[in-house]
Amino acid sequence: MEWLRQREEEMAALLSELVAIPTENPPGKNYRACADFLEKTLQRVGLECERLEADQPREGSREKPNCLIASHGRGESVLYFHGHYDVVPAQSREQFQPSRKDHFLFGRGSCDMKGGIAAMLYAILALKECGAELNGRIALTLVPNEETGGEGGSAWLAAQGRLGRGGIGMLLAEPTSGVVWNANRGAISLHVRVLGKSAHVGLQHQGENSFEKMVQVVQGLQELKQQVEQKTTGYNIGADQARHSILMLGGQSGGGANFNVVPEECWFTIDRRINPEEDMEEEKSKIVAALESCKREGIRLEWEVFQEGRSSACSEEEPLGKVLAQSVQAVTGEVPRFELCPGLLETRFYAAEGVAAYAYGPGMLSVAHGPNEYVDLRKIIDCAAIYALTAAEMMHP
Repeated sequence: MEWLRQREEEMAALLSELVAIPTENPPGKNYRACADFLEKTLQRVGLECERLEADQPREGSREKPNCLIASHGRGESVLYFHGHYDVVPAQSREQFQPSRKDHFLFGRGSCDMKGGIAAMLYAILALKECGAELNGRIALTLVPNEETGGEGGSAWLAAQGRLGRGGIGMLLAEPTSGVVWNANRGAISLHVRVLGKSAHVGLQHQGENSFEKMVQVVQGLQELKQQVEQKTTGYNIGADQARHSILMLGGQSGGGANFNVVPEECWFTIDRRINPEEDMEEEKSKIVAALESCKREGIRLEWEVFQEGRSSACSEEEPLGKVLAQSVQAVTGEVPRFELCPGLLETRFYAAEGVAAYAYGPGMLSVAHGPNEYVDLRKIIDCAAIYALTAAEMMHP
């Protein structure tokens, strides 16, 4: 803790440089520049670093995704530290001009989750500089494309067999607001197009109104929504969350050419969030069945799935869960609460490999994607200490 507290200014400088690289996703900008900076930083502090480039850029981006895996220590057992360096689009360009007020650093990505990356790097440096002996390795894995489901990032690494090998656990530095996320909801997101025939309003009888047809489709889906949202999860949830499963209609929607023209096409989105107790394929098939039913009734429509991610969960009683809780208490003086994350987490890729995975990070979820995103540098120091203590305990010789 003493070593880390003396390095607040160093952490602030590193984080400022990361925030100033606008790695907005979508579409996926400046990945190479950020990976270059991170690779040079990791090598400068004496960490071995491997760089892996996905074969193809994701749709809408010109840049191939770059993943980095840095390691510290030796041995077969691996504790994974995991972070993503892409950020959601900014509300203004000023968000990529980091600013500092006392212990608080403002800027897009400071909270979600470049601040977490800084904490994980300094956790490794603290272990290295303080001479902690480890019976195993820490693998710091840094990826892009988390904000759009992991394609070309964690999903690509998993397909290459590069996530979770020899893993005794994984820690993810997402902004968890002081709790530990040991579970996450899954997601199935669809784009639905309802087709009609265009005509002038005065000749609407010659057209086919896609908006009116879309209303019929939505009415059919509302029956499924009522069934879905009667289901609840048994996992702990945050005070602002509901236990019910989720089916949201019309997060985005649109269509039509003008107010006086029969709309030829209308569209809307479906966002289904699945509790860990539910089966993803079964829930997906129910949505598809509802849409197929509308087609059989003569409504012309098409759909595509643009996001698909599984739920995952790890018991609080796993060795890593217990050690993480002890480390949080040792640093903060408080026993952490384990909760279900309201969204997707990249812990799911490790859980699929049988590796216990938990998220705990320095940021506040409530400011993560907002116009005044910030992180408290003192929380970064605390998290770095927590990660280091957890690693030292998990890999004690």
